[in-house]
Order: sequence, then structure tokens, then C-alpha cells
Amino acid sequence: MKSYRTEPSWVPWLFLFPFLATVAVFLAWPLAQSLFLSFQQTYGPRTSAWVGVGNFDFLLHDPLFWKALGNTALFAAGSIFLQLPVALGLALLLNRPGLRGRALFRLVFFAPSLVGLVFVGLLFALMFEKRSGLVNVLLHAAFPAFDPEFAWLQVYVMPALILSALWLYAGFNMIYFLAALQNVPAELMEAASLDGAGPWQRFRHVVLPEILPVVSFVVLLSLLGSFQLFELPFILLGGPGPDNRGLTVVMYLYQTGFVTGDLGYASAIGWVLALIMGSFALLHRRWLRREEAS
Repeated sequence: MKSYRTEPSWVPWLFLFPFLATVAVFLAWPLAQSLFLSFQQTYGPRTSAWVGVGNFDFLLHDPLFWKALGNTALFAAGSIFLQLPVALGLALLLNRPGLRGRALFRLVFFAPSLVGLVFVGLLFALMFEKRSGLVNVLLHAAFPAFDPEFAWLQVYVMPALILSALWLYAGFNMIYFLAALQNVPAELMEAASLDGAGPWQRFRHVVLPEILPVVSFVVLLSLLGSFQLFELPFILLGGPGPDNRGLTVVMYLYQTGFVTGDLGYASAIGWVLALIMGSFALLHRRWLRREEAS
């Protein structure tokens, strides 16, 4: 009986090489460089000094970082507790049987997500302008005592950002919920109706458990997207806004790295942000595993 000895072939590695080279050049190397930079204090692109964990220690006591983190968390809370219920409500409305113009309404609600953050920032900046802004014009027309010089973006910074994001993303998240609702077994709804369950009972005890994995996925996406917020406040406010009330973590990273020139401290901020978002993903994964086991 012949014995065959198999040896590893170089041919599979030849086909894998483009992918591995791309990952090494555009992912692994930049990550290693940013991690190395996070332990340095830089003065522009060519001058640096090794500070060890000094950047992370300074970050823990940096009031601006905590301000940015608080603003970002507030925006994330607005996204979850305002934007997602609106998106779910729109999906429930479009999922009603016999609704006329379903395709048109779906297009109208989804269309804002196609225009992009820069356009939305410019649009809402014009809407909240003093005197000539649409919001002030309408309010002054309805209530003549209202001051048309009221500066919304100087007083209500975070509500303006949350409302802008609501208009942009509610329709996008609606698509996820609508797809989940259409996969709810009809026989479960019929059985609940025969048992005398009302609309709220059917939603709570039948629909919600069926769409819960999609809900948790959309919550995770909203959290990760909120903690990467940069373009919308940068365009809408032209910067961090009055008293840094529009400062986000990514905007603070940008200012530190590309305005101040301290790429080391900016890298430390980036790694802390990555750990925060990674923690969200891990918690979501653990929750899914627990739900599958139960």
C-alpha cells in the first residue's frame, strides 16, 4: 500500500496574497502606527517625544474629552429614544394591510437618507438661521410676538443635531424594522387575535419578541454611528458650537490631531473610542447568545 505525503502548496497563498497585502498595508500597519503614536506626544508630523501612558492619563483628567463624550452620549440617547421609536412607528404604519400608496410612502420616508450628511447639515443650518431661516419665519408668522432674531443654533445645539439626524436616519432605520415586521408569522397574529388580544397586546407579546433581534441590531448600529458623529455638527455649527456644546469625540480627535498637531494624543483618543465601541459590540453579542440560550 502506497503512502502519500501531502505538502503545503504555495498556490493558495498566491491567491490570498492580494487580500493579505491589502489588509497589512491599509489595516494592520496603520493600526500598529496609531497604537505606537498613542504613547507619544507629537509636535507636528516630524517631532515627537515618548510619554508612555501619559496621553491616556491626561485623557482621564481632560475636561474637554469628558465634555465631548457627554455630548456624544446625549446624541446617542436621542438617537435611540427618539429616532428609533419614530422609525418603528413608520414601519408599523407602512406594514398595515390594505394601505394605499405604500411604495410611495416608503420612498418618501427613505429618501432623506440618500442625500448625505453634508447636505443635511447645510439644509438645517439654513432652516435655523436668524431672521431668514424657515423655522423663525414660520414661527414669527404664526406668533407675531416671536423674535425672528432668535438664534436656535446658539441656544439649542443638541436638540438641533438630534432633529437633523432624525430627519436623515428615521427612514433608513424604518427599512430594517419593516423587513422584520414582514417576517412575523401571520398565524401567530391570527392566534393572538382569536385569543382576544388587542393591538397593544399583539405588539407587545407577539410582534416585539419576533423582531427583537433586529431591534437590538439597529440599536447597536445607532450607538456605533452616534459615537462616530463628526460631519453633521461640523457642517451645521461650523465647529464645536458655543461653549463646546456640539463637540463630539471624533471632532475633538480631529481638532487635536489636525488643528493642534498632537497626533499622539489624537491616537489615544481614537483608541479609547475604539474600546468604547468594541464594548458595545461585545455586550450586544453576549446579549444575543443569552437570548439564544434561553
